[in-house]
Amino acid sequence: MSSVTRAIILSAGQGKRLLPLTTSRPKCLIELSGKTLLRWQLEGLQAAGVQEITVVTGFKAEAVDAEIAGLDLPGLEVATLFNPFFDVADNLASCWMAKALFDRDLLLLNGDTLFEPAIAQRLVAAPPAEITVTVDRKDAYDADDMKVLEEGGRLKSIGKVITEYNAESIGFLRFSPAGGARFVAAIDAVIRSPGGLKRWYLSAIDEIARESGAVTVQSIEGLEWGEMDFPADYESNLALTAGWVARAD
Repeated sequence: MSSVTRAIILSAGQGKRLLPLTTSRPKCLIELSGKTLLRWQLEGLQAAGVQEITVVTGFKAEAVDAEIAGLDLPGLEVATLFNPFFDVADNLASCWMAKALFDRDLLLLNGDTLFEPAIAQRLVAAPPAEITVTVDRKDAYDADDMKVLEEGGRLKSIGKVITEYNAESIGFLRFSPAGGARFVAAIDAVIRSPGGLKRWYLSAIDEIARESGAVTVQSIEGLEWGEMDFPADYESNLALTAGWVARAD
């Protein structure tokens, strides 16, 4: 059995860049090949040995609650944690709301990251480290990519506007208890700072990496994943999940 049995999914935002798909539902409830994005995530995490998942909610939280109440995933415990600041804060605040959960090994996943189960399995099986960030590589990166500079398996910096980079984060991390404590201390400091509510949690990961070198990377090159940010992403993710369904039949 995996030592990582807990996960957090950050699903508080509306996803305004996906309008009108998200007019009356959060983007985690967009349907792809017969399942919501959230269900694809839950099943992928369960396949990696995760047994306890907390979904941080915000926009249309009651719809996410209803989706979870209707799940039939034996052996998987799923709960929600409401972030009342979702409309005025970025995802660092959602991590802060869930900070009590970082007391043991866990996975942290962006609510708009679609992934095949092998990615979660590869992250769980990665060498021990305080904090591990999954990364992919491609020929060119755009302004919206969460860029990463890594060297020898160590994360040197991460952010959308860094000028040196050789990979991108897919929004999927693993924490040890020590790494979780380091992360919680970092977000506690950030959220008290001017503009802290508007910061991404990966900005805290960037600070930890630069100050301590405690962040490693795990490549998921060759495996399939997608983000759900723009209308074009819906079409590509629909094709991606259709392929997964076809291969499963």
